Amino acid sequence: MNVETTSGDTTFRRGPLAVMLTGIFLIVLDFFVVNVALPSVQSDLDADATALQWLVAGYALTFGGLLLVSSRIADRWGRRRMFVLGTGLFVLSSALCGFAPNVDTLLVARLVQGAAAAMVGPTVLSLIGDVYAGPQRIRALGAYATVMGVAAASGQLVGGLLIHLDIAGSGWRSIFLVNVPIGIAALVAAPRLLPDSRVATPRPDMLETVLVVGTLTALVLPLVQGQSQGWPAWTWITLGAAALLAVLAGYRGTALRRRGVAPLVDVTPMRSRAVGAGQLGQFLLFTGMAAYFLVLALYLQDGRGLGPLASGTVFTMVALPYMAGTRSAAVVLGRLGARTGITLAALAFGAGHALLLAAMAEVGTGGSVLWLVPGLALGGFGMGVTLSGLVGIVMASVQPEQAGTVSGTSSTLQQVANALGVALVGIVFFGRLEHGMVGAFEASLVYLVATTVAVAVAAAFLPGRPRQVPAEAQEPAVATSSSAAA
Repeated sequence: MNVETTSGDTTFRRGPLAVMLTGIFLIVLDFFVVNVALPSVQSDLDADATALQWLVAGYALTFGGLLLVSSRIADRWGRRRMFVLGTGLFVLSSALCGFAPNVDTLLVARLVQGAAAAMVGPTVLSLIGDVYAGPQRIRALGAYATVMGVAAASGQLVGGLLIHLDIAGSGWRSIFLVNVPIGIAALVAAPRLLPDSRVATPRPDMLETVLVVGTLTALVLPLVQGQSQGWPAWTWITLGAAALLAVLAGYRGTALRRRGVAPLVDVTPMRSRAVGAGQLGQFLLFTGMAAYFLVLALYLQDGRGLGPLASGTVFTMVALPYMAGTRSAAVVLGRLGARTGITLAALAFGAGHALLLAAMAEVGTGGSVLWLVPGLALGGFGMGVTLSGLVGIVMASVQPEQAGTVSGTSSTLQQVANALGVALVGIVFFGRLEHGMVGAFEASLVYLVATTVAVAVAAAFLPGRPRQVPAEAQEPAVATSSSAAA
């Protein structure tokens, strides 16, 4: 299975990379693939609006909340072990999702899937560093970035196709069950092809871990549950507790740093203008990205009556320009400078939302879907340039010894922002749904325009022309890292 190709005097090992990229493809795909299945899940399992939000936000919450601690444990315990354990847990939780008899079981399985993804994601990048060096590492990172981009961009289409095929009458369940044979193949190959590497890193501080995970949970939980329950007192108390836990987590990290122990969340690199503004921009961007895919899927299927395959096909009008944007980001930023280029790209993303908002007045839920194409395409391109640019400038602005910590922090911020954005857009969308699908989607687009304007404001604080962005940092995929990935 370990096929080797020779280029000059250098042998590039494809087998290990194939195993690692299989794992990363599955965990990225599963974040996006679920969007087109939401209406089917709602109908089949009688899921309410809160459950639909948790299907998306829950995965991102456990993924982001456990990513940094999983990375630290993998370095100490063994990266191959962590990859195998995470992939095995992902296979089991995917099977549980696929056979879930009710919505509660499905939600628990999705939370476990997110935890498994947190075990696999950063470990893959660390293993790439163990297996490949020099030009081979750059080649492997390029393949890694491409696979993550393809998984993100094609998730909705893949999901729609699987549901349309209705393999053995599985319907929406096939989007989870397909992970099982693919994951098992990776599990069988991993012990033979991946090295069992370890790094002497400090143990994760349990108190800091509890405070960080507690902060994220206390922030997202009331936002997802609050509206359906009429915003009872516990929701406001929990939001206040989130602020308190965040402060305590910051103090704990400072105390650890003074003792010479690396904290899970290191804010020191954020004092750099490029890193601080860049990571803020990433956070704000991701509060709109997962939210965008969620409400667009609901509008296309529940509002326009499109099936999963037709809905997934419409998503390609976002996906293809998005991929074009990621590929052209280096050229755009090279000509305009980081600050101007990212600011304009974020505004283009927002202009795409504005075009969709204008199209609603013309098509509502019944006109030609072609009216949506300009907004979808412009938004997708702006999204790709913005995301690649923000990740690139952050990773190009840190010292090599800080790269793993910063990229891990960026990945955590992205996943947490995904969960937070889904919760916030859920308040807007489902709060307006009683006025009709068009009104709910329009209100959501206003929220999404606001997030992109906020990204543009953050980008205005970036330096104009940082030093050359390395090729392997110009894809959003490279934002996922472990503490030792550099």
